[in-house]
Amino acid sequence: MRNKIKQYRTQLDLTQEQLAEKVQVSSRTIISLEKGKYKPSIMLAYRLSLLFDCRIEDLFQLKENLALEES
Repeated sequence: MRNKIKQYRTQLDLTQEQLAEKVQVSSRTIISLEKGKYKPSIMLAYRLSLLFDCRIEDLFQLKENLALEES
């Protein structure tokens, strides 16, 4: 799963620690999310979308969907 968390985070000028605090997770979770090594719960995805004022689909994209879009 790919995501744009780092892109949105840097647009708001937030550190990983600050973002983690705002969405009530550990900074390790944010690091893992940004590296694509962690799949978020629906609640975490929802909190991130609220904070970034975007849709969940704008934040996360399945690799299978990427292949379809590139066709």
